[in-house]
Amino acid sequence: MKKFIIIACAVVAVAVVLYVGFFHMGWYIGLQNSDEADVFITTEGKEFRIRQEDGSFAPFEIRGVDLGSGKPGAWSVDYKIDKATYKRWFGYIQDMGANTIRIYTIHHSDFYEAFYEYNTRREEEGKQPLYLLNGVWVNDYVYNSHSSAYDPEFLETLENDCRTLVDVLHGNLTLSLGYQGIGSGSYQRNVSRWVLGYILGVEWESSLVIYTDQVCEDQSSYHGEYLTTAEGSSPFEAMLARVGDGLIGYETERYGEQRLVAFSNWPNTDPFSYPLTVTYARSKTTCVDVEKILPTENYHSGMFASYHVYPYFPDYLDIVKESEKIPEEEILLHYGQLRKEVIEYRKSLLDAPSVLDYVEESDYVDRQGRYNTYRAYLSALARYHSVPVVISEYGVTTGRGMAREDPNTHRNQGHMTEEEQGQAIVECYEDIMDAGCAGSCLFSWQDEWFKRTWNTMYAIDRDYTAYWSDLQTNEQFFGVFTFDPGKEKSVCYTDGDVSEWSDADLVSEENGVLLSVKYDERALYFLIRKENFDENADTLYIPIDTNPKIGSTYCENYDVSFERPADFLMVIDGRENSRVVVQERYEVLMSTYHQELYAFNPYYDENTPAANSPLFKPINMALNAVQLLPQLPSEEDVPTGISYETGLLRYGNGDPESPDFDSLADFMFAGDYIEVRVPWQLLNFSNPSDMMIHDDYYECYGIENLHINEMYVGAGAEENGDLRIPMERFALKGWGKNVTYHERFKKSYYILKEYWGSLG
Repeated sequence: MKKFIIIACAVVAVAVVLYVGFFHMGWYIGLQNSDEADVFITTEGKEFRIRQEDGSFAPFEIRGVDLGSGKPGAWSVDYKIDKATYKRWFGYIQDMGANTIRIYTIHHSDFYEAFYEYNTRREEEGKQPLYLLNGVWVNDYVYNSHSSAYDPEFLETLENDCRTLVDVLHGNLTLSLGYQGIGSGSYQRNVSRWVLGYILGVEWESSLVIYTDQVCEDQSSYHGEYLTTAEGSSPFEAMLARVGDGLIGYETERYGEQRLVAFSNWPNTDPFSYPLTVTYARSKTTCVDVEKILPTENYHSGMFASYHVYPYFPDYLDIVKESEKIPEEEILLHYGQLRKEVIEYRKSLLDAPSVLDYVEESDYVDRQGRYNTYRAYLSALARYHSVPVVISEYGVTTGRGMAREDPNTHRNQGHMTEEEQGQAIVECYEDIMDAGCAGSCLFSWQDEWFKRTWNTMYAIDRDYTAYWSDLQTNEQFFGVFTFDPGKEKSVCYTDGDVSEWSDADLVSEENGVLLSVKYDERALYFLIRKENFDENADTLYIPIDTNPKIGSTYCENYDVSFERPADFLMVIDGRENSRVVVQERYEVLMSTYHQELYAFNPYYDENTPAANSPLFKPINMALNAVQLLPQLPSEEDVPTGISYETGLLRYGNGDPESPDFDSLADFMFAGDYIEVRVPWQLLNFSNPSDMMIHDDYYECYGIENLHINEMYVGAGAEENGDLRIPMERFALKGWGKNVTYHERFKKSYYILKEYWGSLG
């Protein structure tokens, strides 16, 4: 009996070891070889070809959508999207006309379970499945300037994650929560037959690439069994070849399959060289060229080139055209000889082909007959590469805030309606295909509240962005599928329907003007009522006091007074001239971007605005625009082209169910009533979920958070003579992490669905 127990225990122990080794540690015995590897997707020249039921291969266009892992109230790495939601979304995506989903990293096992069940059901019904491009993500930013891509912590992690992903897709792995910041769960579903391939890496930081190429010169080549480097490759490109070779080899030897491989890239590290002005204005200082990574005879599927390219970025070709007007000597006169020496040093390392060698004049004209540098840049990429090119990120955003302008086609990064977004997506898709690309992936499927943007991230508490919807941060609104606050509908739509307001919302009633206020996870909403209101003749003033330390009881711009010091003043002055202005002490752009946008430093005592300054200024937002030579503004002005007035209010109907819905609408008239929506960040809220605002910039020497539980508001009309507006208390209570939301298709979804449907 004792012997039996010992043997049984030994068998159990061996089984446990094998289970852990097989499902947790990736043990395997390599019995496959490349000649026997199964391949269902391959490349032929600059096209993809996919296997048909009869075994033949037919042309295939990757028509994809990028899918994130975030939803309101959760971060991307929380993986809170459940299986039922994924399956529902897959149906929506395929109904829209897409055939592929691209994800950036390993998701929770619920994603792959849903993907397996969805595609199995599709195949049982005789319908086309949904395909997958799976990425391998790496945080290259943390390695900036102190480690190369050959650092074991970087390279070994990337290689291990590649093997992990292969096991995940073949249903042979169990991951614990928190492993490398990627998904978790028991991955037991083999979804590999629907996986087109891999996109490895991220939008590489130039500093990592440059540092790697400088300190690892002895590793400028790699020769593997499946991938090798060409003569003249860089150490960074050799690192990529090593990673890709390892992934292909692992999948070939363990599972007997091969599929497509690409390495993520973007304009900052594209394969081209540019004139000096582009190098200066956009810090284009290095290249990653996948043409230097070659397949061997053992790799049968194929490589493709993957790029993230947006209509407003890169604007390199716009800068090239603009620089033709300015002699190089004049640019150097402003930026100095040292800058030239650094640039020339980098150019000597690059030895890259000029982008102008791959652009033809006809490339600058799109189907609409417009001058279009986006189309020209795409044509250069497609013409340069010998492999298929996929634009794996493109799109525009419906965020109220804007970060970049496209001066040619006006497909901007932000401040576009849902209808404009849909039309812009269609035009971008046409540009991509007309340029000769083999596929594309729209960014993105869903809006994501946790996202941040360079020109607003300084003004918000980045630890809490998942818990409110920031209309000013354009990065949150790239999706064609959105999440509006409220379980079933929002608390208010600026549509002129006042039935959604109640007596409980009333805050003040003075001099015949009534003011009601409420809020949700996206904005503050105001309802103003004035008897016999004439939108063409009457002007209304709504002072707002949030910060108890500063503010003015008088606004000299509009010659209006308040009973309390106000930080903001909302001015309703017709459909085209209504805006929110800010007391100059509380102007965040001046406090943060004074070096870039203003001719003086407000932190010097003689320049610091007084705490009770009566001057109220427009609320502006910084733009990353072409600026080849310095433009020093006066103390009163911000140079046009590198900022815009985001405090200007837009008139329109904000009800998504209305046929004239305008997603950017801020206010609307309805007889004696005016409804207004004011985004939280426009009033310097850094985290409204906990009612945190900006403290006094000049007391704190920058942005610090201040908690408030009340604000004061009032309303008055210009016709009331010597106007001194009373202000009443309005209580504020945050919602913490308990967000509410409901799903909604944007207008852009239906526009794209109709267009892709027409293509067959």
